[in-house]
Amino acid sequence: MINTFINLNPIIQAFIATIFTWLITLLGASLVFFFKNINKNIMDGMLGFAAGIMISASFFSLLSPAIEMAKNLKINIWLTTSIGFITGGLLLFIGDKIFEKKYENKKEKNSLKRIIMLILSITLHNIPEGLAVGVAFGSISYNLDGATIGSACILAFGIALQNFPEGTAVSVPLRREGLSRNKSFFWGQLSGIVEPIAGVLGALMVIKIRLILPFILSFAAGAMIYVVIQELIPASQSNERKDLMALFSLLGFVTMMILDIALT
Repeated sequence: MINTFINLNPIIQAFIATIFTWLITLLGASLVFFFKNINKNIMDGMLGFAAGIMISASFFSLLSPAIEMAKNLKINIWLTTSIGFITGGLLLFIGDKIFEKKYENKKEKNSLKRIIMLILSITLHNIPEGLAVGVAFGSISYNLDGATIGSACILAFGIALQNFPEGTAVSVPLRREGLSRNKSFFWGQLSGIVEPIAGVLGALMVIKIRLILPFILSFAAGAMIYVVIQELIPASQSNERKDLMALFSLLGFVTMMILDIALT
């Protein structure tokens, strides 16, 4: 089965990998059938660990291959990667501001509106995560240093790991607001369905437009780092044991680094 996956077209690989990340979102959302509240320490620990994995993956699976590709294409390395990285984060920043402004007044009306904002915000930041996985698989076609099937799979795993508490973070509050378990589960898993779509688009862009690959890789890295800083780390640091959550993030970073180096 592993050999079959390795030999597949990168677009199909990206689709399968992002289907996996969505299924983990679905699994997290399914906890609404078993629990009304989830232990906060476990949730925060998972978020911290996933943040570390995604920070590490942003360099080893995205920025490092972007630098290598820029060298091969003989284009300005620091300018291309810097612009791509900043653009990825800036786009999400602008999206967040537009979103906040649009729903600022509605958010204050009742708690259900806040849950709608939660669903939409998680869905929004799942797009660059799916894009990052697609770009990672698509870039394998060019045999870049750091762009391997192993590193792409580990990146998908890291994203899937943080999708689990996200699915739960949507479905459980919806249940508390009075929605049925089935409806709460449906909306919880739906927030992750954008990842397969973004994954396929990311792989297609990389394969079809080789010249802009360094920019796309850097763009995906910047978007992921923005998500980590804006969403994951603040969520994990809301825990009383901030120091322990920070250690989980370090552990996630080192885990991704070791696996990435061992698999290249």
